[in-house]
Amino acid sequence: MFKILKRSKKSRARAGVIETLHGPIHTPAFFPVGTKATVKGITPAQLNEIGVEAVLSNTYHLFLRPGDQVIKKFGGLHKFMNWPKPIITDSGGFQVFSLGLGLEHGASKIVGPDLEARKKRNAGVEKFTRIAEEGVYFRSFLDGSRHFIGPEESIRIQENLGADIIFAFDECTSPFSDHEYTEEAMERTHRWAKRSLNAHKRKDQMLFGIVQGGEFKDLRLKSSEFIGKLDFDGFGIGGAFGKFKKGKKNELDWAIEGLPENKPKHLLGIGSVEDIFEAVKRGIDTFDCVTPTRLGRNGTALTKKGNINLRSAKLVLDKKPIENGCGCYTCSNFTRGYIRHLFQSGEMLAGILTSIHNIYFMEHLMRGIRKDILNGKL
Repeated sequence: MFKILKRSKKSRARAGVIETLHGPIHTPAFFPVGTKATVKGITPAQLNEIGVEAVLSNTYHLFLRPGDQVIKKFGGLHKFMNWPKPIITDSGGFQVFSLGLGLEHGASKIVGPDLEARKKRNAGVEKFTRIAEEGVYFRSFLDGSRHFIGPEESIRIQENLGADIIFAFDECTSPFSDHEYTEEAMERTHRWAKRSLNAHKRKDQMLFGIVQGGEFKDLRLKSSEFIGKLDFDGFGIGGAFGKFKKGKKNELDWAIEGLPENKPKHLLGIGSVEDIFEAVKRGIDTFDCVTPTRLGRNGTALTKKGNINLRSAKLVLDKKPIENGCGCYTCSNFTRGYIRHLFQSGEMLAGILTSIHNIYFMEHLMRGIRKDILNGKL
């Protein structure tokens, strides 16, 4: 169930709450990504202390290892990873892209100026997927074994995992895909959406449908209208994106045009600070992204004034915390100079401390956004 508590008068932003079997999710919210049933470098206790309300795990990776049947025998993902709060699982659709056209094109979900060069450089790279009407044939990146996932299989796996919110199986396209192929993939996603709905049996899980259509206005509008009319509990916005330029209509606006206002909307795999602000104003309620922990492991800290490179030689004698006024465990106990020393020494604590700070930063960013919406100040 989703309840809208307050709507902004100046944009489509809204504050609300999603009620799940394992507790509430106050929106707008950011979900740290625990791809393999763990948020890298952070314990569930630390996530709980930070105030994180939900995490997102990856259906495809958990299907490969340890296997959804194994997790089911542990009592589901919550007990397996000792996380008592809500869990979201994606459908495996992103791996259709990342192990397929993403490899072939050398492309990510965000369109950048260097992608044409990367496409040429990656021409001929072997893909790990083959897409058919019935579903997707995968070759495991772990051992080369062959597997099949279709809409019915994806739903079965996610039901075994036992997440609170699950997603319909879809095909995420490359930013290099032309209009013809993007439309073909979108129509296939629509057929898979119906099959996902028919396959879903667990009533204690919310099932979200996914809007596709790439960067093409006509396709995004068509997908939004089609998916919006189906009996999903909420909706995900998938596929490749450009940057959400301020005040300019784009694929995100088109993607939500036909979706019901009274149901939650999730932006899949997008989570930079700039994009979150723009997406919230356009009506997005929840986000997930690996960026905060990935940056943390590699020495980059998020702050209100921009990112900080904690490997910089300029910090060798810096006695300040990562960010003045931050209440996270890292900033309350350690200096920039010490964390730089840890990175220079190759100590794993460096990435752990920076990841704790980055997740805390994101959680309190979202709290601030919610507060501003509720107070009419966003």
